[in-house]
Amino acid sequence: MASHGVPRPSTITTKDEQARLKEEKDIKDYRALVDLTSEREYSLEVLELTSKLLTKNPEYYTIWNVRRRLLTYGLFSKPSDSSLLSMELPSTSQTDTTTTSSADSSSSLSQATPPSQNSRMTGKTGTTLDAIKNDLAFLVPLLMGWPKCYWIWNYRLWLLQQAKERLDMEIARAIWTQELGLVGKMLTRDNRNFHGWGYRRKIVAELESPELGGSSMVETEFEYTTKMFSASLSNFSALHTRSKLIPKLLNERRSDDGARLRFLTNEFDLIAKALWTDAYNQSAWFYHEYLMTNLLEPVMQSTITPNMSSTERSAYVVLQIENVKEMLEGEEECKWIYNALLGNTMALWQLEERSPMSDELQDCKTWLVELRKLDPLRRGRWDDLEKEFRRF
Repeated sequence: MASHGVPRPSTITTKDEQARLKEEKDIKDYRALVDLTSEREYSLEVLELTSKLLTKNPEYYTIWNVRRRLLTYGLFSKPSDSSLLSMELPSTSQTDTTTTSSADSSSSLSQATPPSQNSRMTGKTGTTLDAIKNDLAFLVPLLMGWPKCYWIWNYRLWLLQQAKERLDMEIARAIWTQELGLVGKMLTRDNRNFHGWGYRRKIVAELESPELGGSSMVETEFEYTTKMFSASLSNFSALHTRSKLIPKLLNERRSDDGARLRFLTNEFDLIAKALWTDAYNQSAWFYHEYLMTNLLEPVMQSTITPNMSSTERSAYVVLQIENVKEMLEGEEECKWIYNALLGNTMALWQLEERSPMSDELQDCKTWLVELRKLDPLRRGRWDDLEKEFRRF
């Protein structure tokens, strides 16, 4: 069985006696950690145990909830220290992740009471800031090892929310800003990680919020998507984020109809370069389809050119169809070109509220024949389209 076209290697291996004994010991140690962390004592010792367990298995979401409770009813509810804490994040080594700013690091926190809903630490001193920074540092090597683990991302967002709710605005904003830098480094390592892109959108939304004294970051984020797409033309996540930014970008620029049309043309030019480079670039075709949708939607419903008349839209769609036709030369085996030509031509009929002309209908039938050969798994869809053509 293959996954994304990559055959799975055989998982059946013969283990020698030494490997079997080591595996049994690892399982025994793991189960012992699980038993120890199930204790309901809010102590630093249990917090350290959760660190060890999550380092072995970050997918164990129940332990993340245990860790939340340990912080909420333990470190977060302790009084502030008297020493001023540095805003610089601590080292990300595993040995540093279980240390706290409390002088009595071995004392039990089991007697701590849950904090009041209205309580707010100043954030300038105290174990709250230290605990948040230490825990954020603890997660960094986990994210590097398991960059697509939902539970790590969810827990990290929870920590950042705690900073927002419990610390001074200036300090909380500094922590969120550092987080934007971190996710930028992660996307440099893996620029198509959709977890990282979704996380970045959440971080930016918080940095823009009034609670953190923010302002719009749409221009800089739009430039960021351009840079990331230029580095990898198949970066679907960058294009998806770009599509989400466009309506807000044009509104903030107060773009008139002429500026909006020029913007749309520039976007078509950008994506056309990617398609001419690689006609099989599925991500680029999806973004091309998004741009075409802005032309094919009814007037006033387009997010890019809402005031463009139906006549102007039709002329622009015809131009784009001709541009795509040119890509066929030398790429006759690319199903994405035929799919775009067929879909956009049929959409043009609906936009102009007319029946197809004879040459258009013949072209569509020809493209449909090619799609049947290149994409046989969608035979049912091609059968339905063939029946629709018979009506004309």
